Amino acid sequence: MVKILLAEDDDDLRRFLVKALEKAGHRVTSFAEGASAYEEVKHKNFDLLLTDIVMPEMDGIELARRASELDPSMKIMFITGFAAVALNPDSQAPKDAKVLSKPFHLRDLVDEVNRLMAA
Repeated sequence: MVKILLAEDDDDLRRFLVKALEKAGHRVTSFAEGASAYEEVKHKNFDLLLTDIVMPEMDGIELARRASELDPSMKIMFITGFAAVALNPDSQAPKDAKVLSKPFHLRDLVDEVNRLMAA
C-alpha cells in the first residue's frame, strides 16, 4: 500500500482520484490546495505527492519543491493541463518528477502511480 498525499483544487476531480486510488489499494490523504498539503507533509511521511500545478495559495511546483526538501525520498507526480509549465527547466520543479497530462483516464493514473512506485 502506497501512502499518497493528493493536492487538487477541483473538488469533483479530487473525489474521483481518491476513490480510484483507494480502490487500487492505496491510502490517500487529500487537500484542496498546496498550503494545507504542505502542513501535512511536515508532520507525516508519504510515499508519493500527487499534485495539480495550478492551485490557489501555493501552486503544485512550490509544494513539490518544499515537500522534496523535507523528504527527498518522496516521489512526485504532477497532474496538470499545463505539462509545459512542469517541464520548463526554469520552473524549479523537482527534476525526477513525473508529469501526467489532463485529461487522463483514472486507470492510467493508477497504472502510472504503480509504475512510479515500483521504480
